[in-house]
Amino acid sequence: MSVTDFTVEYINRKALTSFIEKHHYSHNINGIQSYHHFGLYTEGNFGLPKMIGAMLYAIPSMPHTAAKYNPINPTKCMELRRLVCIDDTPKNTESYFIGNTLRWLKQNTDIEVIVSFADQHYGHSGTIYKASNFEYLGETSAGQVLMVDGREMHSRSLNQHRRPYGRELKRRYDEGDPNIFFKKRKPKYIYVYYLNKKIKRQIKSLINS
Repeated sequence: MSVTDFTVEYINRKALTSFIEKHHYSHNINGIQSYHHFGLYTEGNFGLPKMIGAMLYAIPSMPHTAAKYNPINPTKCMELRRLVCIDDTPKNTESYFIGNTLRWLKQNTDIEVIVSFADQHYGHSGTIYKASNFEYLGETSAGQVLMVDGREMHSRSLNQHRRPYGRELKRRYDEGDPNIFFKKRKPKYIYVYYLNKKIKRQIKSLINS
């Protein structure tokens, strides 16, 4: 089977939630303010589509990220927050999937810059981003992750006071719940993709000036 036999569909968040919770190493999408969601499908039983991959783009996880990688138009910067395909897909499946979503975003949105991070903690080096023509921009500083009942969550989850889940995490943490604690993490590799060549030149010029 070839990757070109697969189809990429724009879907809603609920359609990929359980797939990501099962197959992605994070096993959750809690706290992610996602805007664009995609599913990768093959033909399943009785000719019905079967999901074999999922991806979502969201507001960058850190407040300064958008301004850092698109200082000209921060609101037009998105982060590729989740990407996962089942294990027995052909070579280049992920880059095929990413390429299709980038084309969709370019044609249907005004997003200019996509940023993503390859997590060394899980042995990721960003090979799929390189294959998808992302630019490598170095490493983040070392960070920390919030452990909640054996699951990893972003450290900012404790600060999401507007969300009931965030308030409950903060309450448990403040009360000394041993199942909520911080753990040190390795730096992540930074990759950026420019959907707009003009804005790429402007950003490069601004950074180098």
